[in-house]
Amino acid sequence: MKKILVDMSAVIIHPGHVRIINKAKKYGKVYIALTTDKEIKKKKKINPELNYAQRKEMLVSLKNVEGVIPSPWLIDEKFLLKHKIHKLVHGNDNKNKISKKKLLIFPRTKGISTSLIRKKCYINYKKLR
Repeated sequence: MKKILVDMSAVIIHPGHVRIINKAKKYGKVYIALTTDKEIKKKKKINPELNYAQRKEMLVSLKNVEGVIPSPWLIDEKFLLKHKIHKLVHGNDNKNKISKKKLLIFPRTKGISTSLIRKKCYINYKKLR
């Protein structure tokens, strides 16, 4: 069976992540390219809300996830070859520079994102103070 790689940082895991994993399952065995804490901090200038070990623990517990592979912010052809990946799955905000033949793009889930969750948490935090 083909190896499918879903690219995500999953700093706050939400239903959009679960849905993209479940869609990817239709194409083969699903592995997660999970962005490392170091890469997130380098790109976003913040520490992730959940560290790599915590994010990995939750993702591997999902029924359609075969495993998790630590990854850089951007995936390239060399990374796909090294891990014997047939297709890379990403939301429609993809910035990875790989062949379109190896790429599956799914639309992002409307009404949910890490940014929206952060905003709601901040608003609630302010109300509780």
